[in-house]
Amino acid sequence: MVSKVGKKGAIYLPKYLMRTLGIREGDKVLIRVNGNKLVLEFVPDPLSLALRVKKWAKTTVEEFEAESEAEQGELYGS
Repeated sequence: MVSKVGKKGAIYLPKYLMRTLGIREGDKVLIRVNGNKLVLEFVPDPLSLALRVKKWAKTTVEEFEAESEAEQGELYGS
């Protein structure tokens, strides 16, 4: 893929590449120089990564507390 360098040295990534890698505007990037190559490694933000994950379960606070108390009862014999 070919991209271009814009104003103030900005490098524009193709939308397809961003979609494929799950990169969003504002994501952080680690930049390294390897010989005459520029290596970009995207560093996901844990919070934004958690928000991107598809939800697979639903629970209420009451259900969570009941499950937690049952687990603690099994572990500690209360």
